[in-house]
Amino acid sequence: MAPRILLARHGQTQWSLSGKHTGRTDIPLLEEGVVGAKLLGNRLHGAPFDGLPDARVRTSPLVRARETCALAGFGDRAEDWDALMEWDYGDYEGMTPQEIQDVRPGWLIWRDGVPGGESPEQVAERADEVIDWARSGDGDVLVFAHGHILRSLASRWLGLPPAFGARLRLSPASLSVLSWAYGEPAVESWNETGHLTA
Repeated sequence: MAPRILLARHGQTQWSLSGKHTGRTDIPLLEEGVVGAKLLGNRLHGAPFDGLPDARVRTSPLVRARETCALAGFGDRAEDWDALMEWDYGDYEGMTPQEIQDVRPGWLIWRDGVPGGESPEQVAERADEVIDWARSGDGDVLVFAHGHILRSLASRWLGLPPAFGARLRLSPASLSVLSWAYGEPAVESWNETGHLTA
Protein backbone atom coordinates (compact mmCIF):
# COMPACT_ATOMS: atom_id res chain seq x y z
CA MET A 1 0.00 0.00 0.00
CA ALA A 2 1.40 3.41 -0.96
CA PRO A 3 2.28 5.51 2.09
CA ARG A 4 0.10 8.38 3.20
CA ILE A 5 1.05 11.46 5.20
CA LEU A 6 -1.28 12.36 8.05
CA LEU A 7 -0.91 16.02 8.96
CA ALA A 8 -1.75 17.14 12.50
CA ARG A 9 -1.61 20.86 13.17
CA HIS A 10 -0.81 21.93 16.72
CA GLY A 11 -3.54 23.13 19.06
CA GLN A 12 -4.54 26.73 19.66
CA THR A 13 -2.00 29.20 21.09
CA GLN A 14 -2.42 32.82 22.10
CA TRP A 15 -0.62 33.98 18.96
CA SER A 16 -2.56 31.73 16.57
CA LEU A 17 -5.76 32.98 18.20
CA SER A 18 -4.77 36.62 17.65
CA GLY A 19 -3.42 36.01 14.14
CA LYS A 20 0.21 36.78 14.94
CA HIS A 21 2.80 35.08 12.74
CA THR A 22 4.35 32.47 15.02
CA GLY A 23 7.44 31.01 13.44
CA ARG A 24 10.29 30.07 15.75
CA THR A 25 8.94 31.70 18.95
CA ASP A 26 8.11 28.92 21.41
CA ILE A 27 4.51 29.66 22.38
CA PRO A 28 2.73 27.09 24.60
CA LEU A 29 -0.77 25.82 24.02
CA LEU A 30 -3.75 27.58 25.54
CA GLU A 31 -6.13 25.44 27.59
CA GLU A 32 -8.30 25.33 24.46
CA GLY A 33 -5.25 24.00 22.61
CA VAL A 34 -4.69 21.31 25.24
CA VAL A 35 -8.29 20.16 24.89
CA GLY A 36 -8.01 20.24 21.08
CA ALA A 37 -4.84 18.15 21.15
CA LYS A 38 -6.51 15.51 23.32
CA LEU A 39 -9.55 15.41 21.04
CA LEU A 40 -7.25 15.06 18.04
CA GLY A 41 -5.65 12.12 19.82
CA ASN A 42 -9.05 10.55 20.37
CA ARG A 43 -9.70 10.86 16.63
CA LEU A 44 -6.39 9.24 15.75
CA HIS A 45 -6.85 6.42 18.25
CA GLY A 46 -10.38 5.65 17.06
CA ALA A 47 -11.55 4.02 13.84
CA PRO A 48 -10.33 3.97 11.13
CA PHE A 49 -6.87 4.95 12.36
CA ASP A 50 -6.81 2.86 15.54
CA GLY A 51 -3.70 4.54 16.88
CA LEU A 52 -1.71 4.02 13.65
CA PRO A 53 0.37 1.24 15.27
CA ASP A 54 2.75 0.86 12.33
CA ALA A 55 3.11 4.52 11.37
CA ARG A 56 6.35 6.43 11.68
CA VAL A 57 5.80 9.61 13.71
CA ARG A 58 7.74 12.86 13.66
CA THR A 59 7.11 16.26 15.17
CA SER A 60 8.39 19.78 14.94
CA PRO A 61 10.66 20.40 17.94
CA LEU A 62 8.74 23.58 18.82
CA VAL A 63 6.83 23.20 22.08
CA ARG A 64 3.34 23.77 20.66
CA ALA A 65 3.77 20.88 18.22
CA ARG A 66 5.59 18.57 20.65
CA GLU A 67 2.96 19.20 23.31
CA THR A 68 0.17 18.48 20.84
CA CYS A 69 1.93 15.28 19.83
CA ALA A 70 2.31 14.16 23.45
CA LEU A 71 -1.26 15.06 24.44
CA ALA A 72 -2.54 13.18 21.39
CA GLY A 73 -0.78 10.07 22.67
CA PHE A 74 2.18 9.85 20.28
CA GLY A 75 4.96 11.49 22.29
CA ASP A 76 6.73 8.23 23.11
CA ARG A 77 6.88 7.29 19.41
CA ALA A 78 7.74 10.65 17.88
CA GLU A 79 11.10 11.92 16.71
CA ASP A 80 11.80 15.67 16.66
CA TRP A 81 12.66 16.96 13.19
CA ASP A 82 13.74 20.48 12.27
CA ALA A 83 12.34 20.04 8.75
CA LEU A 84 8.86 20.31 10.31
CA MET A 85 9.48 23.66 12.00
CA GLU A 86 7.23 26.53 11.03
CA TRP A 87 8.18 29.05 8.35
CA ASP A 88 10.90 31.34 9.68
CA TYR A 89 9.05 34.67 9.68
CA GLY A 90 12.22 36.67 10.31
CA ASP A 91 11.50 40.39 10.72
CA TYR A 92 7.74 39.73 10.68
CA GLU A 93 7.74 37.35 13.65
CA GLY A 94 4.92 38.23 16.05
CA MET A 95 3.18 40.59 13.62
CA THR A 96 -0.37 40.22 12.36
CA PRO A 97 -1.11 40.25 8.61
CA GLN A 98 -2.58 43.75 8.93
CA GLU A 99 0.49 45.07 10.73
CA ILE A 100 2.66 43.71 7.93
CA GLN A 101 0.39 45.24 5.28
CA ASP A 102 0.73 48.59 7.03
CA VAL A 103 4.49 48.57 6.46
CA ARG A 104 4.52 46.60 3.19
CA PRO A 105 1.26 46.99 1.23
CA GLY A 106 0.44 44.09 -1.07
CA TRP A 107 2.75 41.67 0.72
CA LEU A 108 1.98 37.95 0.34
CA ILE A 109 4.19 35.48 2.17
CA TRP A 110 3.63 32.76 -0.43
CA ARG A 111 5.08 35.01 -3.12
CA ASP A 112 7.40 37.37 -1.28
CA GLY A 113 8.82 35.45 1.66
CA VAL A 114 10.03 37.54 4.59
CA PRO A 115 13.08 39.72 5.21
CA GLY A 116 15.42 38.05 7.64
CA GLY A 117 13.50 34.78 7.28
CA GLU A 118 12.71 32.12 4.70
CA SER A 119 11.62 32.34 1.09
CA PRO A 120 8.80 30.15 -0.26
CA GLU A 121 11.42 28.12 -2.11
CA GLN A 122 13.34 27.41 1.10
CA VAL A 123 10.19 26.23 2.85
CA ALA A 124 9.35 24.08 -0.19
CA GLU A 125 12.78 22.42 0.07
CA ARG A 126 11.99 21.39 3.63
CA ALA A 127 8.56 20.15 2.57
CA ASP A 128 10.16 18.09 -0.20
CA GLU A 129 12.51 16.55 2.37
CA VAL A 130 9.52 15.43 4.44
CA ILE A 131 7.79 14.00 1.36
CA ASP A 132 10.91 12.09 0.32
CA TRP A 133 11.10 10.60 3.82
CA ALA A 134 7.41 9.66 3.78
CA ARG A 135 7.66 7.99 0.39
CA SER A 136 10.81 6.08 1.37
CA GLY A 137 8.82 3.63 3.51
CA ASP A 138 5.93 1.26 3.00
CA GLY A 139 3.50 2.55 5.60
CA ASP A 140 1.77 5.71 6.75
CA VAL A 141 3.54 8.56 8.48
CA LEU A 142 2.10 11.02 10.99
CA VAL A 143 3.57 14.49 11.44
CA PHE A 144 2.76 17.15 14.03
CA ALA A 145 3.62 20.63 12.82
CA HIS A 146 2.36 24.10 11.93
CA GLY A 147 -0.01 25.82 9.54
CA HIS A 148 2.30 27.22 6.88
CA ILE A 149 4.71 24.28 6.68
CA LEU A 150 1.81 21.82 6.48
CA ARG A 151 0.14 23.86 3.72
CA SER A 152 3.47 23.87 1.88
CA LEU A 153 3.69 20.10 2.35
CA ALA A 154 0.28 19.62 0.76
CA SER A 155 1.23 21.82 -2.19
CA ARG A 156 4.45 19.95 -2.82
CA TRP A 157 2.77 16.53 -2.33
CA LEU A 158 0.53 17.46 -5.26
CA GLY A 159 3.52 18.62 -7.31
CA LEU A 160 2.38 22.24 -7.18
CA PRO A 161 4.42 25.36 -6.39
CA PRO A 162 4.45 26.42 -2.74
CA ALA A 163 2.22 29.42 -3.59
CA PHE A 164 -0.73 27.00 -3.85
CA GLY A 165 -0.62 26.89 -0.05
CA ALA A 166 -2.24 30.32 0.00
CA ARG A 167 -5.47 28.60 -1.10
CA LEU A 168 -5.47 26.06 1.74
CA ARG A 169 -6.87 27.00 5.12
CA LEU A 170 -5.78 24.95 8.12
CA SER A 171 -7.25 25.17 11.61
CA PRO A 172 -5.55 24.43 14.94
CA ALA A 173 -5.77 20.77 16.04
CA SER A 174 -7.01 19.77 12.58
CA LEU A 175 -6.27 16.52 10.78
CA SER A 176 -5.56 16.18 7.06
CA VAL A 177 -4.56 13.16 4.99
CA LEU A 178 -2.45 13.18 1.83
CA SER A 179 -2.73 9.95 -0.14
CA TRP A 180 -3.14 8.69 -3.69
CA ALA A 181 -5.77 8.43 -6.44
CA TYR A 182 -5.24 6.53 -9.68
CA GLY A 183 -1.54 6.31 -8.91
CA GLU A 184 -1.16 10.07 -8.48
CA PRO A 185 -0.69 12.10 -5.29
CA ALA A 186 -4.04 13.32 -3.97
CA VAL A 187 -5.73 14.95 -0.99
CA GLU A 188 -7.81 12.35 0.83
CA SER A 189 -9.15 14.78 3.42
CA TRP A 190 -8.34 18.32 4.45
CA ASN A 191 -8.71 20.39 7.61
CA GLU A 192 -10.90 17.91 9.47
CA THR A 193 -12.10 19.46 12.72
CA GLY A 194 -15.23 17.42 13.47
CA HIS A 195 -13.48 15.83 16.44
CA LEU A 196 -13.31 19.26 18.08
CA THR A 197 -17.09 19.70 18.17
CA ALA A 198 -18.29 16.11 18.65
